[in-house]
Amino acid sequence: MSAVKERMADVIQNQPEDATYEEILRELAFEKMVSSGLKDSREGKTISNEEMERRISAWQK
Repeated sequence: MSAVKERMADVIQNQPEDATYEEILRELAFEKMVSSGLKDSREGKTISNEEMERRISAWQK
């Protein structure tokens, strides 16, 4: 089994027995976001807090 499938299976198995389809999908999406963020961080694809503040300010105008 691929590492991705194994991680997905782990996420699903760790859900409560009464978890809904939507809750499981939400957890899988969260896992994907965290995984993508960590990959970006390892690859140096980040911006400073100051740059993020500047971008957010520009969006609010």
